[in-house]
Amino acid sequence: MKTIFTIIAVTFFGTMAFAQDISKEAKVDTLTMGVELKVEFNQTIRKDRKTVRLYKFKNSKIKKELSFKTKNDKSKLA
Repeated sequence: MKTIFTIIAVTFFGTMAFAQDISKEAKVDTLTMGVELKVEFNQTIRKDRKTVRLYKFKNSKIKKELSFKTKNDKSKLA
């Protein structure tokens, strides 16, 4: 009985949902405005910048020096 009532309720609400008139679309007035692009670049070159170097290679001197290991870093067998 409960399943029959559920099926009837679902079909009833489904037909009511389809029966609504939703084809009415609101017309919207559009405005067209011109666009003005004004782009200015202020580029000043500064000569006092310091340079930083990036090393791509694994075996570069700087990376070797910074990744040092001490004798105490090694694991010891007991």
